[in-house]
Amino acid sequence: MTAINKKLCINLLLQILIMIFFSGSASAWFTKTHLAVAKAAGYRNWYNAAAADIAKVKAGDMEKFNHYVNNHKGQVVTAEMILSQAEKYNDPNDRDGHLYGAIVASIRKYIDDKKEGRYPEDQMAYCVHYVGDLSMPLHNIEFNEFNKKYHMTMDGTIDREILDNYSKIEIKKISINSEDDLVREIAIIANISMQLGFRLVDENRMMTEEEAYRQVSYSASLLNAILEYVEKK
Repeated sequence: MTAINKKLCINLLLQILIMIFFSGSASAWFTKTHLAVAKAAGYRNWYNAAAADIAKVKAGDMEKFNHYVNNHKGQVVTAEMILSQAEKYNDPNDRDGHLYGAIVASIRKYIDDKKEGRYPEDQMAYCVHYVGDLSMPLHNIEFNEFNKKYHMTMDGTIDREILDNYSKIEIKKISINSEDDLVREIAIIANISMQLGFRLVDENRMMTEEEAYRQVSYSASLLNAILEYVEKK
């Protein structure tokens, strides 16, 4: 390898490390985990579930802040908080993140596109990904030193096996008949995920496979209910 090629490789590696550790919004779950959540939920276009992460490569700040919320310890996610975040969808300046609002806003856009005769499935592809992100504990807490250190490893907790074992994802019945119902269910999962995230920090440990499957089951159950909800719109 020439000196120039070595320098290029070093520069590329540094760019990757900077993206991982300083972006404040690393991926939530790896691709296979997102795909498995979508398949378990019965999403017919399950292969689109990683599209929102792919979009971040070019969309940058416009997209990445839709994937997390930097909650501080003691924070309680409320309906008011979620609805206020919906107005920040795709906002490149809201660096604390607005994942919860992104779920609501992407569903609104899906419904609007459907009513106006446009192809709505692109909007749903984003929603599906955000719902998957919702159950990842480290995407519900501040991007502290623990989060920076373990985020990538935590994303892959069950990624190697889950797509071949997505039947292990438990679907619990959730009824969504209005946006108020949707917001309530988002808040429930967000608070559960945030509490687990801070517990992992306090105990200085990784998430177990059992905990990971339980978390993705929350996402898949909510997604299943969302798909039933929008079908009636």
